[in-house]
Amino acid sequence: MLEFIQNIIYQVTGKGDVTYDTDFIQDLELNSFDIMNIISAFEDHFDMTIPTREVWHLRQVKDVIEYMRQKGITQP
Repeated sequence: MLEFIQNIIYQVTGKGDVTYDTDFIQDLELNSFDIMNIISAFEDHFDMTIPTREVWHLRQVKDVIEYMRQKGITQP
């Protein structure tokens, strides 16, 4: 799942060097537009909707991985 997230982030923002502990705002300096584009890529790939109120709890890569596991998604 980490590699999938790394690829999505790179495709959307051009930023690499992503680990489990990477913070989208502090480490990658992403803005809300970048974050919503990343979320849209997840939603498209997994054919799901992530409510906006939940998006703002996904601050680090590990938060996204845990969210996906809670939704029953373990493989990209």
